[in-house]
Amino acid sequence: MARVRNVEAHEMPEDVRPTYERFAEQYGPFLNQVRVFGHRPPAVKHIMGLLLDFADEQILDKRHLEIALVVVSKINECTYCVAHHTPRLIEQGLAPEAVANILEPQVPGFDEVDMLVRDYAVQVTNNFQYIRDQIFDDLRKHFSEEQIVELTLRTALCGFFNRFNDAMQIGMEDGVVADMLAHGASEDSLPQHQSAAE
Repeated sequence: MARVRNVEAHEMPEDVRPTYERFAEQYGPFLNQVRVFGHRPPAVKHIMGLLLDFADEQILDKRHLEIALVVVSKINECTYCVAHHTPRLIEQGLAPEAVANILEPQVPGFDEVDMLVRDYAVQVTNNFQYIRDQIFDDLRKHFSEEQIVELTLRTALCGFFNRFNDAMQIGMEDGVVADMLAHGASEDSLPQHQSAAE
């Protein structure tokens, strides 16, 4: 249970309610997250709205986006995000063992671009002030500048969600872990850390 009460769709201002409802129904199993964001309707409108806009105007390959999100979430040990995004990455053709070992030097089934995205996500998360120009030269071989900007934004935004989810102790929705297991991942692939309330 989160550290604040759940805010339901009917409590949203009329101009924000459609964004809340669409995010809850269409974006994925993130209902508990939007219930917490619901305490600040502008956050629902602009943050959840931004994610919905990105989904509508998809310019990044889903595989590369999910690689970045899983990498960041594993680095930050966000159980919520790892559980939610692992099935999405497996659906992009990666074996569960590849996802489980995504931070290892060699990742089974990864091609050159997958590794580049993985390495960039690590740098944006851990070494953002020391990123060298070479990785941007490499990125430009495969991505437009528009795509590089969105990849950077989504990677950094994922770090925000990791911190928000854990600080607010947002609970896992029913069926999320079961979905992850149904995709062949094991519970051992989830970060194991104790929250302050446990």
